[in-house]
Amino acid sequence: MTGKIEMKGAIAELDGDEMTRVLWQAVKDALIAPFVSLKTEYYDLALARRDDSDDAVTREAAAAIRRLGVGVKCATITSTAARAKEYGLKRLTPSPNAIIRSELDGTVFRKPILARNIRGTVRCWEKPIVLGRHAYGDVYKNAEIAVPGAGKAELVFTAADGAVTRRTVAEFRGAGVVQGIHNTDESIESFARCCFRYALSEGIDVWFGAKDTISKIYDGRFRSIFERVFGAEYRARFEAAGICYSYTLIDDAVARIMQSKGGVLWACKNYDGDVMSDMLASASGSLAMMTSVLVSPGGAFEYEAAHGTVQKHYYRYLKGEKTSTNPVALIFAWTGALAKRGELDGTPELCAFARKLERATLDAIEGGDMTADLARIAEPVASAALDSWQFIGRIAERL
Repeated sequence: MTGKIEMKGAIAELDGDEMTRVLWQAVKDALIAPFVSLKTEYYDLALARRDDSDDAVTREAAAAIRRLGVGVKCATITSTAARAKEYGLKRLTPSPNAIIRSELDGTVFRKPILARNIRGTVRCWEKPIVLGRHAYGDVYKNAEIAVPGAGKAELVFTAADGAVTRRTVAEFRGAGVVQGIHNTDESIESFARCCFRYALSEGIDVWFGAKDTISKIYDGRFRSIFERVFGAEYRARFEAAGICYSYTLIDDAVARIMQSKGGVLWACKNYDGDVMSDMLASASGSLAMMTSVLVSPGGAFEYEAAHGTVQKHYYRYLKGEKTSTNPVALIFAWTGALAKRGELDGTPELCAFARKLERATLDAIEGGDMTADLARIAEPVASAALDSWQFIGRIAERL
């Protein structure tokens, strides 16, 4: 007997890059391994590994999440020309998050992690704002061309019966760029249902924002599908629960959000959700104070840290410095995955441990132990900022 909590099923563990990869291991070693007999299927999604496998490892990881029902993911690098040179890549690798989301479909729900002594910059927010981000298509599954010079760019669709629909995108008089994006009715319907179900489970209103005044066909399709699904399947249930659904233009939604008290699910298309979730996290205190879970229509859940790999801190770490990088989103990715595994497997002690770890993390912050990003905005101001390892140690003491 180890005295640790035993897991029945495994979790797909997706490791990442740079500073978050370092802290990923530190969190496991100090906060999870001493208490849980961790059972995972491990996939190394470091940038070089993805490049070597031509992203096969990313697709294998997505398949494991679908098969096991639960995954947990560290932050990863999406390559750029500069990153390709730095890491000696053979090609520009796609976003691993985009690949996983495309494989699993579904919706990403992001919610701020609130501590009583951390006040965000938007003081009217009294309750968390949940952001529901569509996880398929748009710019993350695009096709794009660098236009070398004068010519005509066209959008062409060839139907299964051979019929061709053609639209002119632009007449180029010189060099430029052109991009094509897409989505599917099936995915948009899943997005709508995920948002409405989540809102019912939380008892909160749903606001959906798009730009159908400009994108009358593409964004207009999102709006019409949301309204159809809501009217046919959820209107009566929302009325019984005392909550409502409303559509508004995305720019109006931003203005409303900035003046609201919170306590609402803000549904966004893929790119809008990417940008606005970072705005919500930053305005609530820190990019590291945000939970993120991908909910697939097939019943799979992927918990992740929604921020980047903290590149600058990693370079300092390589020089031997102890950085004050906030690991809270990494911790909550693990707690979310462990709690869901416990829920699916009927292991209440695993669920209870996950909640205790979350509480210990918040108790540390509310007790004055925090990293530099939070120390600057705490009320009262923290007397000192801890490095990441000290902060993790204070949480471990509370456990």
